[in-house]
Parts: sequence; structure tokens; C-alpha cells
Amino acid sequence: MTEMKRLKLKFIPGNTKVRYSGGWFDETEIKAMLEVARSGWLGAGVVTEKFEARLARYIGAQKALATNSGSSATLLCVAALTSRLRPDPLQSRDEVVTPACTFATTVSAIVRQGLVPRFVDVEIDTLNPKIETVVDAITRKTRAILIPHTLGNPNNMTAIMKLAREHKLYVIEDNCDGLGSVYAGKKTGSFGHLVAESFYPAHHITTGGEGGAVIINDIEFYRTALTLRNWGRGCWCLASEKHPLGACRNRFNYTLEGNIPVDHRYYFSELGYNLKMTEMQAAMGVVQLKRFPQMAAARRRNFTSLYKFFEKYEDFFYLPKSLPQADPCWFAFPLTIRNKVPFSRNEILTYLETHMIEGRSLFAGNIVRHPAMRGVNYQVTGKLKNSDLVLQNTFFVGVWPGIGRQELAYMKQVFTDYLQKF
Repeated sequence: MTEMKRLKLKFIPGNTKVRYSGGWFDETEIKAMLEVARSGWLGAGVVTEKFEARLARYIGAQKALATNSGSSATLLCVAALTSRLRPDPLQSRDEVVTPACTFATTVSAIVRQGLVPRFVDVEIDTLNPKIETVVDAITRKTRAILIPHTLGNPNNMTAIMKLAREHKLYVIEDNCDGLGSVYAGKKTGSFGHLVAESFYPAHHITTGGEGGAVIINDIEFYRTALTLRNWGRGCWCLASEKHPLGACRNRFNYTLEGNIPVDHRYYFSELGYNLKMTEMQAAMGVVQLKRFPQMAAARRRNFTSLYKFFEKYEDFFYLPKSLPQADPCWFAFPLTIRNKVPFSRNEILTYLETHMIEGRSLFAGNIVRHPAMRGVNYQVTGKLKNSDLVLQNTFFVGVWPGIGRQELAYMKQVFTDYLQKF
């Protein structure tokens, strides 16, 4: 922590910006990235494999595939469900149940694969859907559930996985906000068949500006996801494979239709993507995972401090709530302004920003209200009343490790100055 402290600028209340989140790293990560750069190989390689193995082990998953972003990871998860390499791929117009309070690229991943999102509402305190709401949304067309752990707050994954087994559904966890969160003694990301993680600088760890991963808890998806991530290439050799004829020892004995010989390294079994992480990003990720327990503890500590502060303002706000078996590693501290309160979200956000405290709306709020959804084939089960309230009244402030005691004290004072007027 000595080096970390040296990198941190002196905090001056009212002059130093209190960011809602950011990358938390020091020279250790920079040195690790430079060491990889000097090696001469920058594409995904053995360091990326090391990062993937450590990430899977941390979450308690079978495999991990590093990607260039969390949005790419979500796309890869859905693409794996629809791939022709699967024995029972999802078909065009099959439905995926997912909350309307979400992020745009979560929905994009569903729609771009020809599937139909069926939106459900969320609870106003957990910001996640109730299991009863998910149950009501299941139709004969439902093939999957895509469930985000909003701001790191775990869903009832025991009930969701039970529901999935009963109806033979696939489950994708969007854990981009939730690295380190726990439900029923297991880390989020260890439940669903496939899981998306994000390492954008605002998230729990970062891998040099962008980055993500697909977590695989059903090993049958591994080669499908690997092929789709790596251009659609049928070869499953990793960078650490040293045999000149590949892991299959049969590299030059593959043929195309018409008995045309082909190098298996350029045998394309799918129309895939290039969604790989770079080696330097992975080097940073390895170091970030080592320090993550300390970073997660800071997030929990800051969240608890803010919660105790805001308890006296429950007349103004709905405060965040987690389920009894959940232990969130919070991405941020959400507040939803109650109806008939004499200020709006934009008014309080303006006040915070002018006092150098960053705040953000909760992503898309109700995604169906946005122009991006015009002409999109989607369904809705029930009313999206709370999602509309989130769209208009919810915002969040930071709890990341860059917020220390001085920053917390300043945040509380600014909120006090604003709220005491009412």
C-alpha cells in the first residue's frame, strides 16, 4: 500500500473530484505490463491463460475466457447459446427473460442474435427482479434467463437455477457489476451456465482501460465459446501449446468438403469474432486479482459507512437492500428519490457535480423507453412501474477504494448541506 499512497493526490475538499469509480493500481501493474511489452508478444498468450485460470479459480468456475470488454463477454455468452456447434442451439425468435432496468449492450447481445428479450420489472430497493416476476414471464418460447446482479447486488440464484432446471432453461449471469459478491456462500458468477464479467476501469478490477471475461460453469460450452471468441476457428489450441502438430496432433490431416486438405489452425467451424484480450491487459489483471481482497473490503466498508449516514434520510430516499443470503461487493451506492420529494434527481446531481462529487443515473433505467428500442421485437410481462421510477429518480455515488475517510466525510457534508434545506 505504500506505493499506492504515493500515487494518490492530496485531497482538497471542493477542489479534488470525488469520482464515482476508477482504476485502483500502482507501479506494480505498470511494471507487469511493461515486462510483457518487452517480451515482444502482445496478443493473447500465456499470461492471458494465467489470468483466465486464476479468475476461474477465484470465482469457483470451471473455465474463464478473457475478452476485450464486458459487453463483448455478454455477446459471446448469447452467441454460444445460438451457435450451430451446439446440439440444441437457441433459434430465432426464442425468448430470453431479462429485467428492463439494464444496460444497453446486455439487450443488444440478445437482439443481435435474433432472440426476443422479454422484459420484467425490478424491485425498487434491490433493483433486481423478484423470482415470482421471473416465473410469470416464462412462456413456451422461453429458452434462457439473462440476469444482471445490479450494482453488485446478488439475485436469488438458488431459486433462479432451480427454476431453470424445472423449465430446461439456460442461465447467463451478467456479473459485470458484481465481482466478489456472494450468494448462499457461493460467489456470483459461479451459478449460471455462462457468465459475463467486465474489467472496465469503473468496475471492481481493471485490465488497462477495457477488458472482460466469459466465465464457464458448464464445460460443454468451453470449446464453443473459445471458437467464437477466436475468429470462429475450429482449432482449440492455446498459446501454451508447443507441439507443432497442435493439441490434436492432427493439424494437417483435416479436410473441407470435396476432400480439400486444410491446416486446422485455419479451419473455420463458425462465423465468429475477434474478442480476445491483449497480453498486457492480462498482466495487469493478474496483479489486480492479487490485490482484489483489499479492494473488495474497501468497497464494503465505504458502502456500510454511507448506508449508516443515509438511514436518517429515508424520508427522501429508498435505500438499497440485499437479500438475506447475499453479501454484495457493491459497485456503487444507489439512491432512489421517493415520490413527492421537493427536489428532482437532476437537481441533486447538479448540486453534487458542482461540488466536485460525481454521480450517475442507473444506466438505462427502463431500456424500453429509449430510442434504441424503436422497431425492436421485444415482449413485456407485467407493468414496468419500478423501472420507470428508476429511469427518473435513481442515481448512485461511489464506494470504490479511491474513496477514503476524507472523501467520505466530504460527501456526507455536501449531502447534509443540500438535504437540510428541505
